[in-house]
Amino acid sequence: MPILPVLSSGSRVLTGGGDPSGGWTRLPPIFRRMLRFQHMDFELALWQLTYLCIAPRKVYKQVYYHKQTHNTWARNDPAMLLLISGALGLASAAWSIVYQLGALGGIRLALVMIFRDFIFTGLILCSFFWFMSNRLLNHTQPGTVQTDPGKVEWAYAFDVHCNGFVPVFLLLYVIQLILVPIITQERWVCLLLGNFLYLVALTQYFYITYLGYNALPFLVRTEVILLPLIPILTGFIASLLGVNVARRALSLYFGA
Repeated sequence: MPILPVLSSGSRVLTGGGDPSGGWTRLPPIFRRMLRFQHMDFELALWQLTYLCIAPRKVYKQVYYHKQTHNTWARNDPAMLLLISGALGLASAAWSIVYQLGALGGIRLALVMIFRDFIFTGLILCSFFWFMSNRLLNHTQPGTVQTDPGKVEWAYAFDVHCNGFVPVFLLLYVIQLILVPIITQERWVCLLLGNFLYLVALTQYFYITYLGYNALPFLVRTEVILLPLIPILTGFIASLLGVNVARRALSLYFGA
């Protein structure tokens, strides 16, 4: 008679050698803890949201200490992600009222702002910077031996995107809403104001992104992350000849 292994009452028989929870456990902690509200530090997240707008360098001063205490560069608390998503939901409600989109239109706008503007675009951008930083910017000092060689975590790259999105949200989803009656007028001063708003938002995004990767001690030449500011500034100057960026962007959302 063959000897069968004895299974405990809590064990499961796996077919095909797979782990039913393997895909879930491989996700970054920030996504696996989305529903654990009692463990989220919203006070720290609000502090970071504030300083990302007024003094972003202070936020990245904590990165090294987080690595020392949690053995990871990425934050494992999804509070920041939830706060930004919630703020986008509130902003979409305000935009839908201004443009009289109705309930269904407001829900659609909220989904677009959260999942397309914030998350989907962030997945593309952070994946690009994650790949580029590990392949082109990663550097090991010659003559040193590292038991834990530095590597940019994908989750950290997504954290950096979330940080960079904060001033973008403030400028383009809040302040632009307040200035809609002005920046959509047929005046050059209004064109200048609207285009300058987009210039500052994009500049802040890439600057905070640069600070995020510059905070990692094993990366070099992180200044290349600021190179997109050259075409952005060039485009801003060219747009002053008569291209109202704000009005064109709003027309994509509302057909205004």
